[in-house]
Amino acid sequence: MTSRAGNWIIAVGALAAFGGVCTLPAAFGEHRDAALLGLGACLLSLGAFLAASGIYWKARALQSQAASGTVNGESKPASRRVRGGCELCASEAPVIQCRVHQLQLCPTCLAEHYDARSCAYVPPRKPANKGGRSMAAKRGA
Repeated sequence: MTSRAGNWIIAVGALAAFGGVCTLPAAFGEHRDAALLGLGACLLSLGAFLAASGIYWKARALQSQAASGTVNGESKPASRRVRGGCELCASEAPVIQCRVHQLQLCPTCLAEHYDARSCAYVPPRKPANKGGRSMAAKRGA
């Protein structure tokens, strides 16, 4: 089932729920009718069920598209390299540096690289700020 079919199921469910809500006041009016109360309750619950199942099918369709690597019928573009990124996968920003191997690692690569016996980890160094006016103003104040 496609994402578009999920949209239609959600719309039909919303209309059925709206019809059920509109029917309920007639059941509680001056001339009470148990049949209208049952009809309104059934329409409301059917509409809620259809809307929920439409959301479910739409999520499943989007999940399968993401797993296959396509979005709206087009393949996903290749992930861009992050400047100053992980030295193993070159796709994410590094969160830690292995002092033994001199590698900056992202969380994904750290899980594969981790060895408590031989590696020592430290936070990656940040680039030094250039002193300029703000540093001079701080020193003078």
